[in-house]
Amino acid sequence: MYKKLMELIEEKKYQQVKRELMEMNEADVAEVLENIDDGATVIKIIRLLPKDLAAEVFSYLRVNTQRNIVETFTERELTKLIEESYFDDVIDLIEEMPASVATKIIKSVGKDKRALINQFLNYPEDSAGSIMTIEYIDLKEDMTVGKAIENIKQLDLDDENINICYVTDATRVLKGVVPLHKLILLDDNVKIGKIMEEETVAINTNETSENCANIFKKYDIVTAPIVDNENRLVGIITIDDIVDVIEQEATEDIQMLAGISPSDEGYLESNAASLAKNRVVWLLVLMVSATLSGMIIREYETLLQSVVVLVAFLPMLMGTGGNSGSQASTLVIRGLALEEIKIVDVLKVLWKEIQVGFLVGITLAVVNFGRIILFEDVETKVAIVVCATLFFTVMIAKMIGGVLPIAAKKLKLDPAIMAAPLISTMSDVLVLLIYLNMAKLLLGI
Repeated sequence: MYKKLMELIEEKKYQQVKRELMEMNEADVAEVLENIDDGATVIKIIRLLPKDLAAEVFSYLRVNTQRNIVETFTERELTKLIEESYFDDVIDLIEEMPASVATKIIKSVGKDKRALINQFLNYPEDSAGSIMTIEYIDLKEDMTVGKAIENIKQLDLDDENINICYVTDATRVLKGVVPLHKLILLDDNVKIGKIMEEETVAINTNETSENCANIFKKYDIVTAPIVDNENRLVGIITIDDIVDVIEQEATEDIQMLAGISPSDEGYLESNAASLAKNRVVWLLVLMVSATLSGMIIREYETLLQSVVVLVAFLPMLMGTGGNSGSQASTLVIRGLALEEIKIVDVLKVLWKEIQVGFLVGITLAVVNFGRIILFEDVETKVAIVVCATLFFTVMIAKMIGGVLPIAAKKLKLDPAIMAAPLISTMSDVLVLLIYLNMAKLLLGI
């Protein structure tokens, strides 16, 4: 199918392309358009599509492609595109665009919608208010089932937003919810207040988007009402918004685990200067902190010159220490993200890592001692120094790797900052201090 479409596009048979695309899923159409190198051709195809399909496809396109379309479209074309788009998608688009492009988008909408957009843009970034949509079904307690169904039929809502109806009073205070299927099965004269479910999971507008995702997971829900501080219903969040949040949070954690400042831009969309800026900060921090290792080596220079063979084991010890700490921190960071580990569990985590560190440390030390004795031409005392250092390094590195992410969480920092690069740098210093002092003590130098 893809090959056929590309051939039709190359042959400029756009009406046939239109017919083929109208039979495809919106996400697949967007993927086809993203693979077209010529921006003018992409815009031409978008213009050919029915406005409702064009709006759906537009929401799946990359930011750079969206920006090119917005900048090229006339005010009339842009107005039609925005009118057909979901409100939360419009908000996301405005937040991603440069100021000049965002201004053009806002100008293309009506006065009432413009006021709502400005209200949404005032919510904190990555909050429930910033990702919610205002497209939902609002019913009243004294409304009959028949009247409710009649009102729902008149609404222009996507099916993802009508599986749950929200019941509010005259001041928009959330009172409860009614599943749509329940309305269909009941008599038309039954009052909504009699059948609504009063206990419902509501999320405050200022709740973080990450916590929203945790709430969806905890209660196994696909949509949730968003309320202000007075419990007034202002919008809803649907599962597709939460999937985007999960993807974004996972991407940020992966970037931080690698010592990279998080960025919303995709790899191919970012220029070299932007990528360098996101990476160089942590590299500078780690480079400066790594100078501590050099200072320690200089302090023990005489010892190393006396027993030169000690230097040969440094890479193995430092690498094992860093890897041990990284293993522990990765598991704890993931546990914190899934809320399997709480801040109050710090002593449980510490005790578990002590046990793990002991078992792993003993295993590595014994295996390494045998390897050194069999294959290395060194004194037994040196082998003991190396293996004792290995044992204590693994123990302490795992304790540090387990506790530091929890400490970061306690300080309201992202636990992912206590990731592999930082743990490795800290363990290097730890290895040198243990190793060289152990050598000094056991070798009598």
